[in-house]
Amino acid sequence: MNLTSPFSLALAVIVALSLLGVPVGHAMIGGSVLYLYLKGMDMGTAAEQLLNGTYSSFLLLAIPLFILAASIMSTGSILDRLLRFCNAIVGRFPGGLAQVNVLQSIVFATMSGSALADAAGSGKLMQAMMTKDGKYTPGFAAALSAVSSVIGPILPPSIPLVLYALVSGTSIGYLFIAGVLPGLLLGAVQMGLIYVLARRRGFPVEPKTPLREMPRITREAFPALMLPVILLGCMYSGVTTPTEAAGIAAAYALLISAGLYRSMGWRDLYDALLSSARMSISIGMLIAGALVFNYVITSENIPATLSKSMQGLDLSPLGFLLLVNLILLVLGMFLEGSTIILVMLPVLLPTATALGIDPVHFGVMAVLNIMIGLVTPPYGLLLFMMMRIADVSLTVLMRDVFPFLLVMLGALALVTVWPDMVLWLPRLMGYRG
Repeated sequence: MNLTSPFSLALAVIVALSLLGVPVGHAMIGGSVLYLYLKGMDMGTAAEQLLNGTYSSFLLLAIPLFILAASIMSTGSILDRLLRFCNAIVGRFPGGLAQVNVLQSIVFATMSGSALADAAGSGKLMQAMMTKDGKYTPGFAAALSAVSSVIGPILPPSIPLVLYALVSGTSIGYLFIAGVLPGLLLGAVQMGLIYVLARRRGFPVEPKTPLREMPRITREAFPALMLPVILLGCMYSGVTTPTEAAGIAAAYALLISAGLYRSMGWRDLYDALLSSARMSISIGMLIAGALVFNYVITSENIPATLSKSMQGLDLSPLGFLLLVNLILLVLGMFLEGSTIILVMLPVLLPTATALGIDPVHFGVMAVLNIMIGLVTPPYGLLLFMMMRIADVSLTVLMRDVFPFLLVMLGALALVTVWPDMVLWLPRLMGYRG
């Protein structure tokens, strides 16, 4: 690569601005504008690509609506009711509260679609519950909250899968249903590891919930548990589009929070709207920057060049997937997940398609890989979030995260080599890819 070429200079500017603390979306726009200037192209093309990409995609509207639904569900007594329900189900097993942490992440995942929203919504509460009376060390509690939050973006609704659908043109409905078994697999391997660690370390078991209490606990949590049923039912019955289903999810969350549970006041609603707006704007700017930078990548013909290079290596489909996993794992150590989805996956997808790899399988595998990057140093965002919540060092946190990373990588390997785990449910729903 010519280090003085417009593309190389644009990359250097993006990296430099990012290292200086400029948001990645703004950095990509800045580097792209420089590229257009050096190539003698109309710099207004950047604004054209940004506006066309963001305002012509109805699917993008689903992202702030899913974020709003998660913010509303995180307020008031909804989370408390869900935790009591999860405790009644798995609290009696070895490592009771640790098992509850994973199960509540699975339940909350079907409402938020965001790992950061999951960690922010329940991380602080689970940290306090698990470390009370010295039941678990702060490092283990924080590590578990971080890794269990990774389940969120795999199960539907998933914001990262929405982003992948945006850049790949793949059906978001089939992507959502394809993430169910890999997401449950991720939860299963985490709960299995907790069981082993509980036996070795003597983790406490929570008191059994009396059978007579189960109907009341289930009844209290039932309206919240119905949200994913309503969301997915609307989508897969064909009644609504994914974006319309996201709007129904946000409205339903508000209805049960303010109307049924009466746990949300005007101030709580304002805070939920404000936090949702901030997160949506952050993701929106990242998407905008990626759209402009993707135009630069396309102009340089990088996807076609990379595809020819990959085909020249004479890789089998499995060999290519293993190479992609390695690339994404390394990138996940340094880059934020949405950036990888929006910038790297459009470059790799043409090669995957040429090798006959199903785009739904490729997308779910890639998103699972990228989400593991959220708990991989040195950049793992979930690690930094839980460090602040638990007030523990990265060294302490990583010691307890490492065993979970190993079993999660095992789950990733299984998803990679066994496409039917991803594609079985979509095919039952009529997928013919």
